[in-house]
Amino acid sequence: MDGNGRWAKRRFMPRFFGHKQGVDALVRTVRVCADRGVEYLTVFAFSSENWKRSSDEVSGLMGLVLVAVSKYLMKLSDEGVRIRIVGDRDAVGDKVREAWDHAERVTAHNTRITLSVAFNYGGRWDVVQAARRAMADGIKPQDLDEDCLSRRMAMHFAPDPDLFIRTGGEVRISNFLLWQVAYSELYFTDCLWPDFGPEQIDAAIASYRERERRFGGRLPEDATPQAANA
Repeated sequence: MDGNGRWAKRRFMPRFFGHKQGVDALVRTVRVCADRGVEYLTVFAFSSENWKRSSDEVSGLMGLVLVAVSKYLMKLSDEGVRIRIVGDRDAVGDKVREAWDHAERVTAHNTRITLSVAFNYGGRWDVVQAARRAMADGIKPQDLDEDCLSRRMAMHFAPDPDLFIRTGGEVRISNFLLWQVAYSELYFTDCLWPDFGPEQIDAAIASYRERERRFGGRLPEDATPQAANA
């Protein structure tokens, strides 16, 4: 979800106002995706590298997390949204962890769409922590395989993403779901995250439907991109 700071700067506002609008965009996106039949939506809210930002911005983001969970995300519970938090929780404060635990507990029964919020998350961290868990579980080197690691990844409960969307004009993955997006379709847009909405989501889905997903194999000669995606 890239572009909050630039959105605010263009309007001569502090970066925090961009993050606030970003929360509104998140709620909007969850609802649109649920309406489109998306079952799993994962968003990159705070990377393990974002701690390098100014202390004021980080502090503001932590406060916004509490507001977002209590005022916004919890309202989605009545709309069938299940909330999962993925990432290293050790570095955040007790209040933030408690808010996350509450959100996960209250929405655990919902099945319409699962919203996974990646916070203090990094793709490299995910691989390392999965390997450490395998070692702690006594997995022998000769028994370690892709399935073994996948079951210990932070997103073990969800299928690998079909579509990866990055807003804000940057054309890179930035350490997000490195293991899981091996065969995802990538979609980049110049739209800044606070402006992201139904039109942009439909454009991304339309682009996805035109892709030929081969997963390293070959399509039959008479196959069409649409048939391959069916």
